[in-house]
Amino acid sequence: MTQFTDAPIFDADQHMYETPDALTRYLPEKYRRAVQFVQVGNAARIAILGRITEYIPNPTFDRVAAPGSWEKFFAGQNAEGKSLRELSIGIDAEPSFREPGPRIAELDRQGVDEALIYPTLANLVEHSAAEDPELVVAVIHALNRWMLDTWGYTHQDRLFMTPVISAAMVDDARRELAYVVENGAKVVLMKPAPVKGLRGWRSPALPEFDPFWSDVEQAGIPVVFHASQPPLDGYINQWEPPETNNHLEMSAFRWIALGHREIADMMTSLICHGTLTRFPKLRVASVENGSAWIQPLFDDFEATYAKMPQAFDEHPHEVFRRNIWVSPFWEGKVADVVHTVGWDKVLFGSDFPHPEGLTEPRGFYKYAEGMDERRTRDFMGDNARRLLGLPVRNPAGDSVPVPA
Repeated sequence: MTQFTDAPIFDADQHMYETPDALTRYLPEKYRRAVQFVQVGNAARIAILGRITEYIPNPTFDRVAAPGSWEKFFAGQNAEGKSLRELSIGIDAEPSFREPGPRIAELDRQGVDEALIYPTLANLVEHSAAEDPELVVAVIHALNRWMLDTWGYTHQDRLFMTPVISAAMVDDARRELAYVVENGAKVVLMKPAPVKGLRGWRSPALPEFDPFWSDVEQAGIPVVFHASQPPLDGYINQWEPPETNNHLEMSAFRWIALGHREIADMMTSLICHGTLTRFPKLRVASVENGSAWIQPLFDDFEATYAKMPQAFDEHPHEVFRRNIWVSPFWEGKVADVVHTVGWDKVLFGSDFPHPEGLTEPRGFYKYAEGMDERRTRDFMGDNARRLLGLPVRNPAGDSVPVPA
């Protein structure tokens, strides 16, 4: 079968590179010393609560690795055994990485109709500032205000930015949600991890967070759980020295051990702790977390349901299929999602302009497993439009999901 390649593309995974003041421009004065850029040798680093984080090695983003620099590594074609640092091709940050106008021009060049645009610095905020929940709230609001100033939350009905929400402090989460929705947000971003509030660590899917989730459902806004700084670093550091936690030269052990535990646990919590049953209209997506974790999780759900059905108000598979969309890695398998969740819940994402992404979204077609025209339209765009409640582009009409 010849792969159809003319689907109107909605890229569910693109990014912005923030300017250095993104976290601080609107940060209240009392928190200014808690978030600082510091010079380490010839490089700038970001320090939060007095601790330098190496998770994002160049937080100013003046120089970045070129889009697609690491494609061979992630495609499993790294026969020379080069590290990500060795594969990186440094370039000056382009205007399309920083501003919505040039990004629209870049989408036109790429042949992309719409895109979800995620922040990059947001990946480290909740993890690095977790010991001070009020600081987390303040930094996230500062970032969201900067995003609104610089990108807006919706631009020309083609760019859909993802302001950040932390559920750690329920009342603050509700206020932040109201703020971004009032300012035009069509989607919000959350970290797939437990949150630390004033009462300690817990899952944001526990009933105490229901007022927030009720607001989300009433707003009709989808929530994306995007890969972020892993919360398991402390555990991995018990196995090997922390200095192996370098994104550019990560050890094989750390790479395997981290896996995709965070997203699997997050989705398990949303289902087992009942959030998606109490709020069945919630629309939740997993982006840049891959898809290889789904079948093992479905197997665990099946086995657990057989042992203790009384623990579930609904079969967990049906909850997952009703409420959750998944974007497999571009180098992964669409079939991982289709065979478990269904055709209507699989999203395309390129991760542009990150180096682990594709040079440009249409480059996906050389990795495509082979889809007919209808399913290519679903995967490359219409399923993302359904997630956001936008009109689909399939000339034959809305697609009917194939039961898994």
